[in-house]
Amino acid sequence: MFDDTVGGVLGPGAGASASGAGLIRRRRRRWVRGVGLGVAVVVIGAAGVGWAVYAKLDSNITPDNAAAAELARYEKERPTALVKGAQNILLIGSDSRSGDGNAEYGRDSGTERSDTTILLHLAADRRSATAVSLPRDLMVDVPGCLRPDGTRTEPMFAMFNYAFQVGGSGCTIRTVEKLTNVRIDHHMVVDFHGFKDMVDAVDGVDVCLKAPIRDKAAKLRLPAGKVTLDGEQALGYVRARKSLGNGSDTDRMDRQQGFLGALVNKVQSDDVLFNPVKLYPVLDAATSSLTTDPELANLRGLYELVRGLRNIPTEHVQFLTVPRESYIYNANRDQLVEPEAEKLFARLRADATVAVTKQVPQDSVANARNTAPGSGVSPAPTFRGNTAAEDTCG
Repeated sequence: MFDDTVGGVLGPGAGASASGAGLIRRRRRRWVRGVGLGVAVVVIGAAGVGWAVYAKLDSNITPDNAAAAELARYEKERPTALVKGAQNILLIGSDSRSGDGNAEYGRDSGTERSDTTILLHLAADRRSATAVSLPRDLMVDVPGCLRPDGTRTEPMFAMFNYAFQVGGSGCTIRTVEKLTNVRIDHHMVVDFHGFKDMVDAVDGVDVCLKAPIRDKAAKLRLPAGKVTLDGEQALGYVRARKSLGNGSDTDRMDRQQGFLGALVNKVQSDDVLFNPVKLYPVLDAATSSLTTDPELANLRGLYELVRGLRNIPTEHVQFLTVPRESYIYNANRDQLVEPEAEKLFARLRADATVAVTKQVPQDSVANARNTAPGSGVSPAPTFRGNTAAEDTCG
């Protein structure tokens, strides 16, 4: 997604049936409630696009074979999935300066870091989706991982984004699984260029600013009030740190989450999904920016993942940051707040309800809701966060 810092269609001819175009239109209306890329892919599949378009979009996605091999090597160490049908997808924003359009953001040092990482949990009943941001500066145990040059690192206690720098997505997944004990089913990696193209493909995303922004580092000069951000501005907005909010990583992640909610709403809008002129660029930008596990590295694989998402209302698409606080030995680093973080991870593992609200006492710390005595129902912890249905201008 960003620095400082989210499938397949049916095969050729599968969109045609004896029921004709009327059925296709009705299916498109039902599917409009899906989420982001998945919805768009399903819609274009239902419309029965030509094989050439299908092949182009299908070939855009890059399979992450190196990560698959690394995870297979350590399969016995990985957590076990506890709830059939629930899915956990790790979304990784790469700050790579290599590739088209990325060099302008800094020198290509040959390495990259995951300055935004989101653990996306899809409930087994596909009635909710929970996106948990993991701070890049979180101090964690990083296992020994395979470097690009074929050598292996030693296990060490380091900042979370170190895992991606030394071992790519495979190392990041192993680090997240060690931290959360949550089994990662799939992963997606996107860079600067892909993020910008996705925003531009939907003709920008609306945000509301309480004050003007003047940030030379982020190349932002924006007025107060409601503004439509293009891809370049959006990238600066989600990366900016010094000129927006209190300058903390937590504040920046809150801003990123609000932006992603607005992007989900924009992609879901009829104006995008039912306008072929706009729809193809969205799909082309989304798929071109993706590196995924081999199972998802084709349109059919993505379709299998997202086909159940069509009925998730935006109020059940939730964003939050893992409970964190300043690291005890370095205020510029983060550490988990316990036992609140483990409560969150346990609920993700069990596919249990997670609730979010804008204001929870003690910042990101979770609080349990009051439960009637003797009810036998475990209280559902509430975390500070937001939903995709919330208006950023509210």
